[in-house]
Amino acid sequence: MELLHKDLTDKIISIFYEVYNELGYGFLEKVYQNALYLELKNRNFKVEAQKQIKVYYKEIEVGEYYADLVVNDLIILELKATDCIVDEFECQLINYLKATDKEVGLLLNFGKNPEFKRKIFENTRK
Repeated sequence: MELLHKDLTDKIISIFYEVYNELGYGFLEKVYQNALYLELKNRNFKVEAQKQIKVYYKEIEVGEYYADLVVNDLIILELKATDCIVDEFECQLINYLKATDKEVGLLLNFGKNPEFKRKIFENTRK
């Protein structure tokens, strides 16, 4: 079974590693976000930084969050610059997917060792 938006996420992951290899470890998330944004834009992806997403509970708006990056209106990118990916980060990304019509998210960690997680939450489950 082919992963949803596999070609797009594979390209994003490749660019993530390119940015990591250029900058290395130790910057704040914002530096990596800016570099990743520029690299994606330079490759003609549609990229939105800090896109506001409203959260609803029983059809009532109860809050908002800002996605680090959204690519091609399909993929939410959640960026971290920590030692490792922990369960809380994965839960955070799943909640972002639940709150939107997006079905795929990438958790990209610019830590000592670069790592990523691909998360899928299908709209049919929302």
